[in-house]
Amino acid sequence: MAAGSPEAKALAEEVAFFLAVRSALQKLDVKGGGGRNSSPDFAIEQLLNRAVASTEIVDILEACGFDRPDISVLSEEFLLEMQQMQHKNLAVEALKKLLNGEIKARTRGNVVQNQKFSERLTDAITRYHNRSVDALQVIQELIDMAKDLSAEPNDDMSEAERSFYDALAQNNSAVEVMDNGQLKVIAAELVRSVRENSGVDWWQRDDVRAKMRVSVKRILRRYGYPPDLQAEAVKLVIKQAEALARSF
Repeated sequence: MAAGSPEAKALAEEVAFFLAVRSALQKLDVKGGGGRNSSPDFAIEQLLNRAVASTEIVDILEACGFDRPDISVLSEEFLLEMQQMQHKNLAVEALKKLLNGEIKARTRGNVVQNQKFSERLTDAITRYHNRSVDALQVIQELIDMAKDLSAEPNDDMSEAERSFYDALAQNNSAVEVMDNGQLKVIAAELVRSVRENSGVDWWQRDDVRAKMRVSVKRILRRYGYPPDLQAEAVKLVIKQAEALARSF
């Protein structure tokens, strides 16, 4: 009933993820003749349901974005349960599905972090499937990844500023030339510029994207971002700006 509302559209990616998980679980064959309740897939579904079950009263205003609480599904208690499970293969599959959703939700506006955690998850699962690591080892890797994903940064930047900082610091040569303070200043200036120059769906308009590109180049040049690194930096910053604009 609410699918057509703007509020629902903002959550379309998360809804699609859970629908895809449900669909995949429903389509899997039941093995062993013990019925759905005895299948490994049903066990994974139960783990997912338990992980996302509400364990606290959530203020509806906070849930709508006003001083949002931490509603991470990957709690310490759940991760400990995964580590101690007898059937390690089920724990691996459940953690993989949950981490996919967490990565999408937590790094939605940060291109660099999204790529970093997505590649890290893919690499861990690939090595597990190739038998380079056993189930216990990959579970520990996934648990460490979940903790890193939910860890609060110990800097004084906003989420938007941190997103641009990560994009600027992606190039190691730039980090060597410029100090941390300079990159923070540039990140803050980029956030201000994006907010001032972007409109509704601006990333779909070539003229506005061109204007944004000129603005980014001007800011990088003004603060002395290495000229030989500006071309790649502009591409990444524009990509970051588009991701960030969608989350404003």
